[in-house]
Amino acid sequence: MTLASGTGEFGHLLAGHRVAAGLTQEDLAATAGVSLRALGDMERGRTRGPQRRTVRALAAALGLDGAQSAALEGAAQSGRPRGVRRVPPQGQAVRPVVPPAAPAGAGAEPAARSAPEPAAPPAPDAAAEPAPPGALALPRDLADFTAREQALAELSALTADEHPAHPRVVLISGQPGLGKTAFALHAAHALAPAFPDGQLSLDLGGMAATPLAAREALGQVLRALGVADGAVPAGTEERAGLFRALVRDRRLVLVLDNAADEAQVRPLLPGSGPAVTIVTSRHALPGLEAVHRLRLDVLSPAEASALLARIAGPERVEAAPDAAAELTRLCGYLPLALRIAGQRLVARPQQPVAQLARQLAAEENRLDLLETGDLAVRPAFELSYRRLPEQSRLVLRRCALTAGADFTAAVLARYAGLSAARTELVLEQLVDAGLVQPAAPERYRLHDLVRLYAGERLTADETAEAVAEARTRAGSWLLREAAAHGLRFDPDHTAAEGAAAAGADSVPLTEAARWLEEEHPEWLAALYRAQREGRHREVIDTAEAMHWFSDRLVSWDLWGEVFQLSVDAARASGDRQAEAVHVNYLAWTYVTCLHRYRRGIELAGEGLALARDLGDHEQQGWALTYLGTGLRHLQRYQEAGESYQRAAEAFAEVDNRAAMIGRLVTLRGAATCLRHLGRAEEAQDSRRRALARALELVERWSSPLMHLMAAVTAHELGQDRAALKRWPAAEKAYRQALVHYEAIGRPDSMTKTLTELGTALIEQGRADEAREILTEALTDLSADGRRGRSPVQGLSD
Repeated sequence: MTLASGTGEFGHLLAGHRVAAGLTQEDLAATAGVSLRALGDMERGRTRGPQRRTVRALAAALGLDGAQSAALEGAAQSGRPRGVRRVPPQGQAVRPVVPPAAPAGAGAEPAARSAPEPAAPPAPDAAAEPAPPGALALPRDLADFTAREQALAELSALTADEHPAHPRVVLISGQPGLGKTAFALHAAHALAPAFPDGQLSLDLGGMAATPLAAREALGQVLRALGVADGAVPAGTEERAGLFRALVRDRRLVLVLDNAADEAQVRPLLPGSGPAVTIVTSRHALPGLEAVHRLRLDVLSPAEASALLARIAGPERVEAAPDAAAELTRLCGYLPLALRIAGQRLVARPQQPVAQLARQLAAEENRLDLLETGDLAVRPAFELSYRRLPEQSRLVLRRCALTAGADFTAAVLARYAGLSAARTELVLEQLVDAGLVQPAAPERYRLHDLVRLYAGERLTADETAEAVAEARTRAGSWLLREAAAHGLRFDPDHTAAEGAAAAGADSVPLTEAARWLEEEHPEWLAALYRAQREGRHREVIDTAEAMHWFSDRLVSWDLWGEVFQLSVDAARASGDRQAEAVHVNYLAWTYVTCLHRYRRGIELAGEGLALARDLGDHEQQGWALTYLGTGLRHLQRYQEAGESYQRAAEAFAEVDNRAAMIGRLVTLRGAATCLRHLGRAEEAQDSRRRALARALELVERWSSPLMHLMAAVTAHELGQDRAALKRWPAAEKAYRQALVHYEAIGRPDSMTKTLTELGTALIEQGRADEAREILTEALTDLSADGRRGRSPVQGLSD
């Protein structure tokens, strides 16, 4: 049979009345009691002369007056055929005329190259069965749908392109619970006015034990498009060809929800034309070609609060903003969890938001509480977990053992008992499955609720012995690595000795510092575990190895934890020499990092007593140095200067590099005390001698530590000269400090020098130069803030 070409007068008139009435095709079809397919064919001219009762129903639904109704009926009458049309016997379906398959290379779709395609969709006639009422109709939109504006804008922009390079196919992927289905349906409803030929939704059952086969999915879609049962081809390729022909010229939206894999989706994608296909999947479906990808993420804190307010009521959220913010955080800003929490509040109108937040704060109960009615977080994760291969399940479970917010494959490999390369491959597969997320280059993370679920599976699926073995194996490796990287900063430790510890001799200092910073949650947790398990020597050796590195990051409060652990380990093992050393490290931490000077002074006194009992001059020197620094910060300058002098005398009894550094530190500290006592000329002279010693150390051992010592000393000389109002000389000292800072890669403490150099330039009337320098300082300070680091760095005291 043939189809009418073009659009007749009746179709134009009907579409014009509908648009003027502000109705979609779906609205008009439902009101008039005609099928959506039939209405679409009328407007496109494929049904030019509908029956009188149909026209009258349409006119009534459109609210037309007498003249308008008469005009519409006249247009319909003129389009009705005047001849006699042969009608097939009752019950016999009309099959479309199918031409031979297109030859290879003639534009056939790769996924169904041999599929025969009809020249055009079959026209409705007396024997064809209409689409079942509501077949694959969109489920209702969520009235409280919130956020996702950027993703919706991207999708709208894609659909607005009248001549896209590829069919309009959008893949929405991401972890369980992100609201992918809700987003797809909301988008389909929003697009409906621009796609009047219909909106269909089909659940592909991707998480079911047996997902919907592509052949069966095509059958459902074809029937929803009005193809009679008897006219649906038998084979998958033939069905795919008929589907592409039917939608070639139609402006419709097809939602393919919960896709299992690429093979299930490909036959359901249009070959060309204006249709929009929205595919949702927990999997990234990386093999799906020529699709626009939208990867949803959790909501922002503000969006999460807005969603909670729309569900539970704005008055409850506004009445307890802090509790609501904590509740959304405990939900991990995950839409499914937020919806469950909101519904729990709706069902319990008397429950304060703070009470639910308090209940969710208990990690062991959180997944149990995030369940209400048929909504639950745990089963959403369970569906994905059960479909994983066994090794992937193992890796996901062992992710729960990591201590940081994110982790590398190298670290996780130690917990999993696999090679780093294999672990990375499995992690990438878990990323594709939506259970692990990329956090940064070569780093991965778990959503908080996924981590809780992984921890549950770890307890349920593995023995306590296996988990303990994994923790011990990974912990020992982490402490060895931390010690090896820390020793790279020890002035008395050679590269060869570091290599003997853990093969870290080839690691550049910048890489060693980066590893220690990024992996500090892991090695710190391992340090605590070693202490609990009585492995005291590991604790002492690790803390000792990182002592000199600690000078680079004095803003870290964790040094108080590290050196308290090593002090406790030394005391538990009865090692008094180690106790003296690590009590001094702890004194340094309280004075320099924590700024708790009185406690630092007390600890320095303990360290001094221990060192005297042992006859250890070097540790006496360090204890007196930290004592002097604590006194100086309390503005007890005379006592501090005396303490520095005694420290210098103790260091003079020792001949090693650490003692040379100690003598330089005491000379600098004493000079600072002189400046604060109003003896700036003496301070400047003393500081010149200190800078000469620092430059000598740089000449002998050109290491980052020595350059840092020279930079800090030159900076302090600039301060001495500034106190004397000798601004050109101060400028010279500050610029000398910057040279040494640059030599070690612009550390954070360089910001303070830039700031004071700007002041020196202003005092000399050089405002333009000062503005440039201060802008540079502000840029560095902003970068430090983004890294969460203090602009003050080690050895300044």
